Amino acid sequence: MPNLGELALAVALLLAIYSILANLYGARNNRADVLQSARHALWAMTVMVALAAISLWMGLLTSDFSLAYVAEHSSRSLSDFYKFTALWGGQEGSMLFWTLLLSIFTSIAAYQNRTRNPEIAPYALAVLGAVAVFFLGMLNFVTPPFLLLAHRPPDGADLNPLLQNYWMAIHPPSLYTGYVSTTVPFAFGAAALITGKLDDTWIRTTRRWAIFSWFFLTLGNLFGARWAYEVLGWGGYWAWDPVENAAFMPWLVMTAYLHSVMIQERKDMLKVWNLALIGLAFALTLFGTFITRSGVISSVHSFTQSGLGPYFLSFVIGVVVMYTALLIYRVPDLRSPAEFESYLSREAAFLFNNLILVGIAFAVFWGTIFPILSEAVRGVKITVGPPFFNKVNGPLALALVFLMGVGPLIAWRRMTVKNLLRVFAAPAVLGVATGVALFALAGLRQWYVLTAGSLVGFVAGTILAEFRRGVVARRHIVNETVPRAVANLISKNNRRYGGYIIHIGVLIAFVGIIGSSFFKTQVKRTVKQGQSFAVGPYQIKYLGLTTADTPHMASATARIEVLENGREIALMDPARVFYKAPQQPATQVAIRSTPLNDLYVVLAGIDDGGLVTFQVFLTPLVLWLWAGGLVMALGTVVAMWPNVRERAAIAQALKAQRGEDEELAADIARGTD
Repeated sequence: MPNLGELALAVALLLAIYSILANLYGARNNRADVLQSARHALWAMTVMVALAAISLWMGLLTSDFSLAYVAEHSSRSLSDFYKFTALWGGQEGSMLFWTLLLSIFTSIAAYQNRTRNPEIAPYALAVLGAVAVFFLGMLNFVTPPFLLLAHRPPDGADLNPLLQNYWMAIHPPSLYTGYVSTTVPFAFGAAALITGKLDDTWIRTTRRWAIFSWFFLTLGNLFGARWAYEVLGWGGYWAWDPVENAAFMPWLVMTAYLHSVMIQERKDMLKVWNLALIGLAFALTLFGTFITRSGVISSVHSFTQSGLGPYFLSFVIGVVVMYTALLIYRVPDLRSPAEFESYLSREAAFLFNNLILVGIAFAVFWGTIFPILSEAVRGVKITVGPPFFNKVNGPLALALVFLMGVGPLIAWRRMTVKNLLRVFAAPAVLGVATGVALFALAGLRQWYVLTAGSLVGFVAGTILAEFRRGVVARRHIVNETVPRAVANLISKNNRRYGGYIIHIGVLIAFVGIIGSSFFKTQVKRTVKQGQSFAVGPYQIKYLGLTTADTPHMASATARIEVLENGREIALMDPARVFYKAPQQPATQVAIRSTPLNDLYVVLAGIDDGGLVTFQVFLTPLVLWLWAGGLVMALGTVVAMWPNVRERAAIAQALKAQRGEDEELAADIARGTD
C-alpha cells in the first residue's frame, strides 16, 4: 500500500500538469476534444489522490509502523476512530487530505462546467490544476506521506492527546473544506481576468461555491472554538491565538464578498472590489496554511517546524503578485458607469459593511504577524495579546451589528430622510427599550454591554419588520395562514430570507459572546472529600476520587455534586488523564450547560494527602454562541437551497446558452439569482 500510494501521487502530479497544458491549448485553439481530455485528466487525478489517501488510511488502521507517518501519529492502543482521524493529525497527512478535497472540488467544477461557460471554464480549471500541482509537488518532494523507516518499531508514538477528541474529527475537515472550496471562486475570478470576460458570469457561476465555502468556514471556526472550550481546560473558547486568527480572517473576507457581489449583480458596481476580495480570501487561506505549517509562530494548534514554510510563503507571494498584476491590468475594463447616488442607500450600507469587515481582518492580520516582524527587525518578539484585538475590534463589531440592521430596510439607490425615519422608527424604539431594560431591570452599567444590547434589539426589530412586511404582502395577495405565509415567503425567496436567518444567528451568537466575555466568574478551591464551596448560586460538593488504568492511559476522576437551594441538580465528573505514549497529561473538563450559564469544572490538582483542587468557571450565555452558530448554518442551507423557479430558470438559461434563444439568455442573466 505505501508503494501504491507513492505511485498514485506521482501519477496525480503528471495528470495535473497535463490538465493545465491541455486546458490552455484547447481553449486557445477551440479544440473541444482536447478540453474533454483535460477534464478526464482532472477526474483521473482525483482518483489517484483518493487512492493515495486510502493507502495512508489503510496504513493507519492496520498499524503499519513501517510507515514513518503511522509510527509518529498512531499506536496499537489508539482506537480505530482516532486512527482514522489521524490522517489530518500530522503535517503530511493533513496536506494529503487538503489535496484530496482540492481534487474532489476541481472534479466537481469540471463536471458542472463541461457544457457551460466555454470561454472562462478552461482557464479556471487550469488555475485549479496549477494549485493542485503545488500541493502535489509538496507531497511528492517536500513532505512525502509514505516515507518508510529503516527499522519497524514495535509500536507507534501515538496521536497527540489534544487531538484525541471527537471535535477534532469534524473541526479540521470542516475548516479545510471551507479553505479549499474558496479556490473555485478564486479560479473563476482569475479566469475572468485572464480572458477579459468581466461581467458577473463568474460570480453567478460560483455563487453557491462561495456560500458553501463560507458555510464550512463558519462551522470550522465554531467547532474549533468548541474544541478549545472542552479540551484546553481554561474556561474560554477564543484567545486570539495566531492559528485561530488565520481561520477567522478568510471568514471575514468571504462575508464581505458575499455582501458585495449583490451590488455587482444588481447595480453593476464594485467589480474591482469583488475581484480583489475573492483574491484576498484565497490568499488568506494559503496564509493560514503557512502559519500552521511553517513553525514561525507558537500555537497549540500548529504543527512543528518543517521545511514546508519557505515553499508555502513563496507560493503565497507568487499568487498575490500574479493576481494583483492581472487585476491592475484589467482595471480600465472594470470601470462601471454606475455610481453611488446617495450615502442613504443600501449600496452605501453594504460598502461600509465591507470596509468594516476588511478593517477587522486587517487588524487581526497585523496583530498576528507583528510578533514575527518585531523579531525579524529588532530581534525581540513582542507579543500581541487579546487586549489589543478586543480594543480594536470591539467598536468595529458594534458598527458592524448596526449596519446589519440598516441594510435590510434601507432602499437601493437613495432614500429620503423622511422615509428613513418612518422605516426605522419602530426598530429604533425597540433598540432603545432594550437598552433601558438592561439598565433598569438587569442592573447593567457597562457602556459596551448596553450599546450592544440596544443594537441587538434594533437589528432584531429590522429583521422582524422585514418578515412582517413580506407576510402581510403575501396574505394580501394569497389567502394564507401566518405560518404558511412565512414558510412560502422563505421558500420562494430563499436567498434573501436565508440571509435574514443568518443575521438572526449572528445576533444570537453575539449575545453569547457579550455574556460570556463580560460576566464570567472564576473560583479556585482546594478541598477534601465531603467538603463544599460556593460558586454563584451553586454549591459544589466533592464526593470522592476514582482511578483507572489502561494500556493507553491512566486517569483520575473526581465525582462532584452540584446543589442549588439545597437541591441536587447535577452530578459531574471532571478528570485528569495521563497518556502513556507520548507521556503527556491532559484535562477532561465537566460542563453543565443551560440557556442562562455554563458551570465549567476543571480538576486542577490532586494532593497525596487526599486534597484536590478544583477550578470552576461560571460563564453566562455560552450556549447562545453555539445555538447562534447552528442558526447561521441553517440560514446558509436555506440560502443555498435551489427553488423550483430557479431550477426552471437555470434549465432555460442552459437551453438559451446553446444558441437556441439569445434574447432569453440575456433576460435570464439579468434576472436569475
